[in-house]
Amino acid sequence: METIILAGGFGTRLQRTIKNIPKSMARVNNKPFLEYIIKNLINNGIDKIILAVGYKKENIMGYFGTSYQNIPIDYSMEEEPLLTGGAIKKALNMTTEKDVFIVNGDTFFDIDFSAMIDLHSKKNADLTIAVKKMKNFDRYGTIEIKDYRIIKFNEKKYCELGIINGGIYCMKRTCLNEIEKKSFSIERGYMEGNCKKKYFYAFESDKYFIDIGIPEDYYKAQIDFKSIFKGTTI
Repeated sequence: METIILAGGFGTRLQRTIKNIPKSMARVNNKPFLEYIIKNLINNGIDKIILAVGYKKENIMGYFGTSYQNIPIDYSMEEEPLLTGGAIKKALNMTTEKDVFIVNGDTFFDIDFSAMIDLHSKKNADLTIAVKKMKNFDRYGTIEIKDYRIIKFNEKKYCELGIINGGIYCMKRTCLNEIEKKSFSIERGYMEGNCKKKYFYAFESDKYFIDIGIPEDYYKAQIDFKSIFKGTTI
C-alpha cells in the first residue's frame, strides 16, 4: 500500500512552540511527530511512503533520508505553496497503485488501514475519508453521512456532537486529474463540490485521534504518546 504524507505545513499557530521547523517535525518526547505517523503506517502494512514537503523541507529530508526501517521514502517537493490539494495532486504522479492513502502530517489517527481500504474497494469509492465522532468542539467542520455515503460537508462551528474528517484518505489515483489548478485546498477545492457527484464514503473509527495544530493538543500528545507507544522502539 502506497501512502502520501502531507508534511509541508508551516505550523503557524505552533511557531512560538516549535521554532522554525515544519509542523510535522515538532518534537513529541524527543522524536518528531512525523516519526510516530510513519511507524504506525509501517505497522499497518504500508510499504511505500511519499513525503509531500515544502517549508523547511531539508529538516525532514535530512532526518529520514531515503528509507525508514527498510521502507522506501520518496519526496514530492513544492517549489511554491500548493496547498493540500495541489500537494496531493503533485505527489500522486509518483504513485503506481490504483488506490493511494493520504495522511495529514499533523494528525495521528490510529485506524485500521486494511479495513479502510476494504471498505473503499467494496464500495468502489472515488474517495474514502476516515472519520471520528467528537463532542464539544469548534476546531473542525462536520460531515453528514447516510449509509456510509458522505452527503455533505459543513463549515466549522461549535458542535456538541458531530462527525469530523480525521485527516486520512483513501483515494483513486486518478481522482484529481480533472483539476487544472496547481494550487488548491483538497477540502474546498475538491471534496465539498464533488460529494454529490462522485462516490465519497466514510470509514468511521473510535480509535485514538489527535491533531497537534494548536499548542494545547501538542502538549497533550507529549503525555498521551508515553502510554500509546510504551515499549515501542522509535
